[in-house]
Amino acid sequence: MSGRPSGRRLRFDGWIAGLGTASGTRIVLGHWPRSPFGPFSDVMLERPDGERLLLAPTRQTADFISGTYVFDTVRVVPVDVRVSDGTWSVTAGPLDLRFMTGRRHLLGLLLHAVPGVLARQPAWCAVTSLPARVLLPGVRTRGSAGGGRKEWYGARDMWPIQTVSGVFEGDDLGAAAPVDPPVRFGFGSVPRKPSLTRVTTTVALAPD
Repeated sequence: MSGRPSGRRLRFDGWIAGLGTASGTRIVLGHWPRSPFGPFSDVMLERPDGERLLLAPTRQTADFISGTYVFDTVRVVPVDVRVSDGTWSVTAGPLDLRFMTGRRHLLGLLLHAVPGVLARQPAWCAVTSLPARVLLPGVRTRGSAGGGRKEWYGARDMWPIQTVSGVFEGDDLGAAAPVDPPVRFGFGSVPRKPSLTRVTTTVALAPD
């Protein structure tokens, strides 16, 4: 199947978790209950040596994501995400990850107050671009992606990630740590402090 659904703009509604670990591996989880591909989750990892790895559940989602972001390695593996009382459990091929969120900080409360219909609009993402750069260095709410695509991120809520435990390829990842250095999958990184963000992502495909 093609990794490119029909339509000019594609919308993904869900959550992005960005976190670092004491081992130096940084992880970005995308959990998308609503997307052009149906519900799915994916994991992007950057290893301490700089290798960028994508773990995606189907060839279709792997092709689309790797056509939008940059990876050194792409693996198609089952990706399972379970959430219970603020605890997220993720299994994705060689990755077994668990993290727990805490109470919203001020930024999360402000984002939570933004109406969802507004946060989903690319124009709103453009308005929030400069504040995001100032408040969250490395974060971008709009930019150019691979394959001539453009992206907008509309944040609607945010929680701090307090505790992390995980294993990748049999090695302990260690405790939660800042996302430092920033990840290099696309035009922007995730917040330096480990966090979970409720987000609507819009991807504009390149003209045929």
